[in-house]
Amino acid sequence: MGGNQSTPKITAQDRAILDLKLQRDKVRQYQKQIQGVLDREEAIARAHLEAGRKDRALIALRQRKYQQSLLQKTDGQLVNLEQLVSTIEFSLVEVSVLHGLKQGNEVLKEIHREMNVESVEKLLEETAEAREYQQEISEMLSNNLTMDEEEAVQAEFLQLQAEAGRPLYYRRFRIYNPKRKWKRSKVNTVMSCITQKY
Repeated sequence: MGGNQSTPKITAQDRAILDLKLQRDKVRQYQKQIQGVLDREEAIARAHLEAGRKDRALIALRQRKYQQSLLQKTDGQLVNLEQLVSTIEFSLVEVSVLHGLKQGNEVLKEIHREMNVESVEKLLEETAEAREYQQEISEMLSNNLTMDEEEAVQAEFLQLQAEAGRPLYYRRFRIYNPKRKWKRSKVNTVMSCITQKY
């Protein structure tokens, strides 16, 4: 299983970042060495001063001053290296984002080619026609049914829903009666059954 794993490719950018980080680590190690020399030169200068050898104490302090100037230079080099590493890493992120945007743009163009304005308008017209046709059929059927027939349809619908074992919720409804306009149905007690959409 583990023998087929592919090793990740090391790019030129990865090598450049690694080299810069190695250089940064070397500069930090060099700074530690310089700091050790500074501490040692200060101790030597104190020892010579206590022993009364002022000239040797001055030499130790001059060497210490020189080491301090080296330490300041290494600080500047360290800052430059860290900025360069950060800039390269951020540029790689930008390239990755740009590549992702390019791929997304290609996918969007492909979708737009498949879904042009004419086909969407045609689909919407067909959907509207189908709705109108269904509405006409519903009106024709509801106008031709008596109240008892509508109650029987609703009761049968309730039974089918119960047999299907689908979750239900209930809503009161009214049936149109041409003589009395809208009136409450006896099925009100049973309630109409409408399937919940999930």
